[in-house]
Amino acid sequence: MRRGLPLRPVHPAVIGILALWAAPVALAVEDSWVPGIQELYRLDRLPTFRESIQVASVSSYDRTGGNNDGFGGQYSYVRQEKDGLVLADLKGPGVIYRLWTPTPTDDVLEFYFDGEEQPRIQVKFRELFLGRHPAFPRPLVGFGAGGFYSYVPLAYETSCRVFIRAQRMQFYQINHATYPQGMGIRSFQAEPTGEQKRHLLKARELWGLSGKDISAYVAPAGGRIEVAAAKATLRAANAATLFDRQEPGRIVGLRLWPADALAGKQRGIVLRAYWDGHAQPAFAVPAGDFFGYAWGEPAMKSLLVGTADGVNYCYFPMPFDRSARIELYAEPGLDREVSVQAEVLFVPVGRQKNEGRFYALWRRENPTTAGEPFTFIETGGRGHLVGFIQQSQGLESGNTYFFEGDDQTTIDGELTIHGTGSEDFYNGGWYDVAGRWESRRSFPLSGCLGYQKHLGRTGGYRLLLGDAYAYRRSIRQTIEHAPTENKLLNDYCGLTFLYSQDRPTGAFTLPEVAQRRVVDLKRIVFAAWWNVPIPAFSYRNATLTKGRERIDGQDVSFLSLQSHGDDTFGHHFISFTCELPAAGVYRVSVDAIQGPVQGRVQLFRDEAPVGPEVDLYAEKRQRALGQDVGTLELAEGPNPLLFKIVGKNELSQGQGLDLTNIICERVE
Repeated sequence: MRRGLPLRPVHPAVIGILALWAAPVALAVEDSWVPGIQELYRLDRLPTFRESIQVASVSSYDRTGGNNDGFGGQYSYVRQEKDGLVLADLKGPGVIYRLWTPTPTDDVLEFYFDGEEQPRIQVKFRELFLGRHPAFPRPLVGFGAGGFYSYVPLAYETSCRVFIRAQRMQFYQINHATYPQGMGIRSFQAEPTGEQKRHLLKARELWGLSGKDISAYVAPAGGRIEVAAAKATLRAANAATLFDRQEPGRIVGLRLWPADALAGKQRGIVLRAYWDGHAQPAFAVPAGDFFGYAWGEPAMKSLLVGTADGVNYCYFPMPFDRSARIELYAEPGLDREVSVQAEVLFVPVGRQKNEGRFYALWRRENPTTAGEPFTFIETGGRGHLVGFIQQSQGLESGNTYFFEGDDQTTIDGELTIHGTGSEDFYNGGWYDVAGRWESRRSFPLSGCLGYQKHLGRTGGYRLLLGDAYAYRRSIRQTIEHAPTENKLLNDYCGLTFLYSQDRPTGAFTLPEVAQRRVVDLKRIVFAAWWNVPIPAFSYRNATLTKGRERIDGQDVSFLSLQSHGDDTFGHHFISFTCELPAAGVYRVSVDAIQGPVQGRVQLFRDEAPVGPEVDLYAEKRQRALGQDVGTLELAEGPNPLLFKIVGKNELSQGQGLDLTNIICERVE
């Protein structure tokens, strides 16, 4: 073992000692390679070019270009038959790599292989994803964030027909690849062989290790992992080299900590990598975003990349021919000193002829272009896409309707993949429905980076193993930013991970730091009638309901607090938790409904009024928009806003509060 080799100093960054030690690789040599189950754990083969003829999908997307991607079921099958619906009718040799739906049912799903008349697999559609069927074990199947997914590879020699015994189907996607003859593909066996069980066990073991050291699965069989450790203190307009090797090899792991060092909304610290002496970096990405940060905060904990226990990690294999250098760069204007520690896991086995180099492309469109989808990547050459991270923000508060947009993949000039909605692309579903997409969730290959309707923010990630998007001549990966026709303008950031034979031909230049910064909305609207947290309201003699009625020719939704008599500690009240993106002085106002049974409302803090009384009495029901209730200093993050019904107009018949929106507008 070699120890004590110094990092190449980069003045004036303070560089620590580089330590090297070696660890054996536990992964055994495989006797043979066939597309399918091995792709779920042989991460060492992730850079290897795919031999598939075509990568494609079958889905329920609206063929007319509308947004009926499964709601009505008109497009949720390939054809109708007497006893049900054919969801896919595929010709082989091939492999189904991914099944997804947000709308599973108890109808029976059947898989027919190679023209057989009896199904080889019969399972209730819902139970396929729950881990109850022996052919579909967890964690290779799962559910969460509103979606249900299966990554169990279903190989077929000549054909596979997927059939559901139902008269109606809604949303679904089936990703598959077709291969040439002679690849050794054998159809899925209901009773797996000992070898198949061994592959399945390794895949299941690996998929339970998100956030752990999985470098043994990334290193080539028989190699030995060397660990290079470094410390660096980074200042504005300077770089620090974390790894520099002048020999063939491959990086099989990168760990960087503390995670807080890369947090913040500037996106001013850049992670760069150079392979084989190339003048241009293979990736130059805002460092936090590379590890799945969302709007400046750690948000992702996947199998291959993310943050766990305060440590950022990446286990994408990165092979190179002659040399590799990884560095952090701090843009001019960085307002703090950043100290980090890093470990780079390295194996001295160079890039093979059938392997691509690893690249990562960060793009932002702010605003997006009307009539055109957001483009993750468009490139010529040969390679395969292996991951996407997306941060999306509307330009106005309370609107995330842009996330209805579909993903589309054009491979070698042909549109072969058309999705059904943005959260669907990330294995989620129903992004604005409670209990589904509304919180940060991480699974081995996909997840939700967060959902904040009041900030117009949402995002997700998806990594691709067996279902990697392989191309031989070109690829274009896009996602819409509106339900139809890309009419909504938004702020979209996308990160694409890929392997390519040559440097991708698309634009790789990282925008200037001023064009990277997270933009916080100044006017935040909290829809009281929808999903604003309510920690407490009146302790007695009050009811809280949600209503919708037509007022002045418009349908108006509202939260209604109706009270009578006295509360336990004085005035009747309701408290909301309002999360703000930045600290500052905010003018607080409300959209309410005036009427004959409404009271007088006032905003309180620490049992003291902080604004005027607002009299909501009126002879008839009518809207009262933008009622000023006070100006006060609020913190970044959650803030309690307490409203009290302090009395009533002498003409009012009650002390009610019908509230539609709470608006916080930053004034300082």
